[in-house]
Amino acid sequence: MRRIHAWLTENLPSLIEEHGVPGASVAVVVDDEVVDVAAGVLNQGTGVAATTDSLFQIGSVTKLWTAALVMQLVEERVIGLDDPVTRHVPGLRLRDERVTIRQLLDHTSGLDGDVLTPTSRGDDAVALYADTVAPGLTQVIEPGSGFSYSNSGYVLLGRLVEVLRGKPFHVLLRERIADPLKLSHVATLPEEALLHRTAVGHFGQTPVPVWNLPASISPAGSLLCTSARSLAQFGAAHVHGHELLSEEAVTTLWSSTVDVPEIGSFATHWGLGWASFGWEGARVLGHDGGTIGQAAFLRVVPQAGVSVALLTNGGSTVGLFADAVLGHLLSDLAPVRQPSRLTPPAAPAPIDASLVTGAYSSPALRLEITVDGPVSATARVSAVSEETRLAMPEPMTKKMVRLDERRLISVEPGMGGRHEVYVFVGDNGPADYAFGGGRLLPRVG
Repeated sequence: MRRIHAWLTENLPSLIEEHGVPGASVAVVVDDEVVDVAAGVLNQGTGVAATTDSLFQIGSVTKLWTAALVMQLVEERVIGLDDPVTRHVPGLRLRDERVTIRQLLDHTSGLDGDVLTPTSRGDDAVALYADTVAPGLTQVIEPGSGFSYSNSGYVLLGRLVEVLRGKPFHVLLRERIADPLKLSHVATLPEEALLHRTAVGHFGQTPVPVWNLPASISPAGSLLCTSARSLAQFGAAHVHGHELLSEEAVTTLWSSTVDVPEIGSFATHWGLGWASFGWEGARVLGHDGGTIGQAAFLRVVPQAGVSVALLTNGGSTVGLFADAVLGHLLSDLAPVRQPSRLTPPAAPAPIDASLVTGAYSSPALRLEITVDGPVSATARVSAVSEETRLAMPEPMTKKMVRLDERRLISVEPGMGGRHEVYVFVGDNGPADYAFGGGRLLPRVG
C-alpha cells in the first residue's frame, strides 16, 4: 500500500490539473489497510483545499446504501424480494401494482426513472413523494421486461424502509449503516455537511449556483455526502466481515442477472443495486454517482479484497480522470484490465433513417434524432424538467454515425472522454425506444 500511496501523492495533483477537476479525494482499502489522498480545492470561489477528511456528494452511489437497508429487512424476513412493494407500503398507488421489490432494486420495474419532483425539505420529503408523485409515474415498459435505470424506483425503496423501520431515511442511513461501520465522515443532511469541510460542485471551473438536488429523492442520491475513506470502507464492508450484511445477502446483491444494452460508458450487467462493469480478469462491481457538478465512483474487486472510492467536484473530463485513476489502481491491485472503449468506425455504414429518426422523451430528457445524410445523423438532447436543467443547463448536440444495425455513436467524445451511444429498440419499423445513459426513452414523435 506504500506504493499506492506514493503513486497517488505524486500523480493526483497533476491529474486533476490535466483533466480540469477542481478537487478530488481517493481512498483505497485492501483487506485491513487503508490509504487516502486528496488534491485541489473544494470550491474555486473560496480556494479551500480538499483534504482527506473532506466530504463530497456521492450521488447515485447512495443507491447501494438504500439496497443494503432493504436487504437487512430481507434477512430479517420482514419482506421478500419478490413481494409487490405495495404490499408493505400502505396507500402506495402505482399504475402497475405488480412491481416487486426485486424489480425496483435491479431497475426492471419499468417505472419512469427521472421524475425528480421536489416535495419538502423535511423528514416527510420521501413520504410526500410516495404519496403525491408515485401515482403519476409512467409505466414505460412492463415490470420485469427489461432494464431502464430508475431513480424513482429507489425513492420508493427508501419509503419502504421508512415505513417498516418507522424512521426517516436519513436517520436509518446513520443508525443502520454509518454508525455500525464506524464511518466517521458522513453527512446525511445539508446541515450536517456544514459541520465538515464539504465540496461544492462545479460546471467546468465555476461553482454551481445550487448545492443539492431535491430532498424528496434522497434514497436515489441527492443528499448523502461522505469522505473517500468512509465510502471505500462502506464498499469494503461488503467484501470483508459481516457487520452490515451476511455473506449470503451480499452474494444476492452481487448476482448480476440483468443484461444491459452495451453503450460503452455504462455497466454491462446489473444486480440488486450493484452494477458489474465488464472488466477483464475478475469481477469489478460498484456504482457511479452524479449530482450538480459532482461525480463519485465506487469499485470493489471481491477476488482481490479491494475497494476503491474516487470523489470529484467537477471538471470537463471526469470520465477520463476516473479512467486514469481507477484504471491504474485496480490494475495494480487486482488481476483486472479495463474494457476497451467503443469508438466510431473509420468507414461508417449507411444509417437506417426509418429506424432512428424521431423524438424520444421522458419527464426529464428529450432526445431528437435527425438523419443528415447517408452516414450522418444529429442527436439533440435537452432537459425537460427544472431539476434536470440544474445539471444540464443547455441542450447538447452531437454528430452521430452508425456503430451497428441498431446503434449510433457520437463522432466526438463527450465531456467524460467517452463516445455517446444510443441503442434503438423495437421489433419492426421505427424504433419504439431509444436507450441511452441507461434509460429507455419512449418514442413520442
